[in-house]
Amino acid sequence: MKDRPVTLAAIAGAHGVTGEVRLKLFGEGLETLRRHKTFNEGALTLSKVRSDNKGGAIARFAEVADRGAAERLRGTALTVPRSTLPPLGDGEYYHADLLGLPALDDAGTPLGTIVAIENFGATDLVEIERPDGKRFMVPMIAEAVPSWNGERLIVAAPFAEQ
Repeated sequence: MKDRPVTLAAIAGAHGVTGEVRLKLFGEGLETLRRHKTFNEGALTLSKVRSDNKGGAIARFAEVADRGAAERLRGTALTVPRSTLPPLGDGEYYHADLLGLPALDDAGTPLGTIVAIENFGATDLVEIERPDGKRFMVPMIAEAVPSWNGERLIVAAPFAEQ
């Protein structure tokens, strides 16, 4: 895998007046975030982080001194290099590993490119953009996606005909 950035959280806004920020957490949550001290290629240095008891977190970065600076970071994704994350087990993936991959049907016909991964509660859904710009989603379950690797994702025929 290329060492592309992986997003662990996003800054949702300021918290208080001293420069703390509210975080929306992705992946495995707070414990994954705590394993890292710097984000965004060293631009942000984590000083403190705690749970907000609502599924998110409150963080302080050394570079953020006041509420105004915290507010300017709203919407900023907090990324780390892919190489700093733990190895994955069979059937596991980081979203960053799938984004940009070509998708083919199980006969080898190109379907398009993976442009997003969403999760609305049940399972991850891979969004594929066809060459004509139209998009469709496929659930990341074995029946729909029998295989994938760092070079391509295979979509079973019934799911590819959307």
